[in-house]
Amino acid sequence: MTQDILYHRPALAERLSKLIMQVTVGSAASSGVFLAAPRRTGKSTFAREDLRPALEAAGAIVLYADLWKDLTKDPGEVIVEAIQEAVRRSEGFISRLAKASGMDKVNVGGLSFNLDKIGLGKGIDLTQALVALSDESKQMIVLIVDEAQHAITTDQGVAALFALKAARDELNSSKHHGLRIVCTGSNRDKLAMLRNSKDQAFFGASMVQFPTLDEDFIEWFCANLDLQHPLDPSQVFPLFQESGYRPELLGAAADAIRFDFALPDKDIPVRFAALVRAQADELNGNLKKVLHSLTPIQSAVIRVMSAKGEDYAPFEAATLALYGKAMEQAGLDVGELTVEVPGVQQALIALQEKKLVWKASRGIYAVDEQVIVELLRADGMLEGLG
Repeated sequence: MTQDILYHRPALAERLSKLIMQVTVGSAASSGVFLAAPRRTGKSTFAREDLRPALEAAGAIVLYADLWKDLTKDPGEVIVEAIQEAVRRSEGFISRLAKASGMDKVNVGGLSFNLDKIGLGKGIDLTQALVALSDESKQMIVLIVDEAQHAITTDQGVAALFALKAARDELNSSKHHGLRIVCTGSNRDKLAMLRNSKDQAFFGASMVQFPTLDEDFIEWFCANLDLQHPLDPSQVFPLFQESGYRPELLGAAADAIRFDFALPDKDIPVRFAALVRAQADELNGNLKKVLHSLTPIQSAVIRVMSAKGEDYAPFEAATLALYGKAMEQAGLDVGELTVEVPGVQQALIALQEKKLVWKASRGIYAVDEQVIVELLRADGMLEGLG
């Protein structure tokens, strides 16, 4: 999308930027700020197109690492590359002169940098690089990590988070100009794993439920559609709520109408509503098919996991008993059958392969998307399993 057809939320961006950058008694922003919202509801677009410019306008250097953009890359590598790129951008004319002379080292903030050697376990660690950037620029640095929960799926990603914690502690001292870490995530439970316990890098960081797009977005959307017949925002907003606040479903419905040359203009509002509902039903329908294709033990595991939430402990005796209860609820005559750990382990592997379950590097499991929990709950498949 081009800048001209993006919906912007400047007031929200300005408010968040102030909260992120503020230095005041009682503020936890220096520990980190976590923004949670379901996938495909606009948070990444907001982070790139609204929050980043607002932070820059407030005087910050903003680094951006999208851990979901290329899943073939280790998330730790993506974080390192974002910092490398920021240092490259800071060099200015001195860098250009040095590189033109065939030099691979540039003086930044009093340190001699070989820029390709910045990283985890390398000659220049992330703290050194960010300290140099802070001292050279005399500006606060804000690192936005999009889909940050992905970092704890690999050892290198976890190492990057702890390296950022060390850098944060150093840069937030009185000797430098501050570092803020802003993490976004599509699953609140998974994102919370980065800050809920003392052995996590961002223990105590603020967790914020990111506001969904509202009626103002729908007003803007309807005003800019350019269909042959206008849509009534008061009718479109309930559709938007039904479809999980996902703008792409509205856009896809509008595109289908644009290419339906036989559709009478007067029928556009009714057809639009039908298309939005059909797409939402198709997405949920496909997911339901996957859920109903699971083996009894796989179904039991994901149901218990969904019901227990953050309290899910896959191999405890009480949890093993709940798996048996879930299979009995599904109508299976389990008799003397005992659910055992190896069977649960195999079920968890299968659920990961089906993209229903997500695993952190420390062996903690969570349901991949909240919509899975909602579908199971709506079908009454979580009762008595919490």
